[in-house]
Amino acid sequence: MGASVSAPAAPTVRAEAMVAVPPQGCPMHQEAPPIKVSPPSECPMHQAQPVKVSPPSECPMHQAQTVSPPSECPMHKAEAGPVHQDRAYEFVECPMKAGLKGDIDPANMMPPPNQTPAPDQPFELSLKREESTIPRHGAEKNWVYPSEQMFWNAMLRKGWRWRDDDLAADDMTNIIKIHNRNNEQAWEEILKWEALHAGECPCGPTLKRFGGKAKEFSPRARLRHWMGYELPFDRHDWIIDRCGKEVRYIIDYYDGEIKENYQFSILDVRPAFDSLDAVWDRMKVAWWRWTS
Repeated sequence: MGASVSAPAAPTVRAEAMVAVPPQGCPMHQEAPPIKVSPPSECPMHQAQPVKVSPPSECPMHQAQTVSPPSECPMHKAEAGPVHQDRAYEFVECPMKAGLKGDIDPANMMPPPNQTPAPDQPFELSLKREESTIPRHGAEKNWVYPSEQMFWNAMLRKGWRWRDDDLAADDMTNIIKIHNRNNEQAWEEILKWEALHAGECPCGPTLKRFGGKAKEFSPRARLRHWMGYELPFDRHDWIIDRCGKEVRYIIDYYDGEIKENYQFSILDVRPAFDSLDAVWDRMKVAWWRWTS
């Protein structure tokens, strides 16, 4: 009487993961071929490279070019030759050029060195030239004075005629010595003025160019003449270089007595009123002379 009914046991189900594999013919199963990506047409890498064509060997463009150093390089600058050789070959090639106005040297307002005797010259003159103590700007040498023959030809060019004066060969020798001494004296006076600027230009000045103005009397010379003094027989304007700065000096030449060293003229040398520095220098020196 106590019988019981037992229920049957439930079957155990194991779930396993199933991996779905597509069939072989499926496009998704095939490996995708690599895609070639081309740059856009405007890309420089996409453009065709030009073909370089070399010119023939005889072409001037194919020859090696010579590279010149820059103009400021010392190797590019020609060395200054001796002063007495300046433009000498030009005159040898064409003697007629000595009389041309367009052939005047702006540095000294003189034609090229003319050492040829004049056709009607009554005596021979020396061709020897003396070197001065005046440093020439832009050169390592000093200015060179003209020879007796060059001085004679220069006077003829200015209209002088030797027949009007009783002149001998010895007179030309003395004239050259007086001329040279006058220039040395003028430079000595300029150096006295330039001593005021020794700190500014320790290397000292150099003479750049000069010219004669015999008929153009300076205001100072005219003022002296109104006061009863004689007018100068000559005037020069010298342009010096003070370490890169141009300074003009006026030189008035007055008659004097010839001394043993051939010093003849009385010189009045001073800087022109071209700048405030020159005005100040003139004022200082005038005060020193007045109070000394």
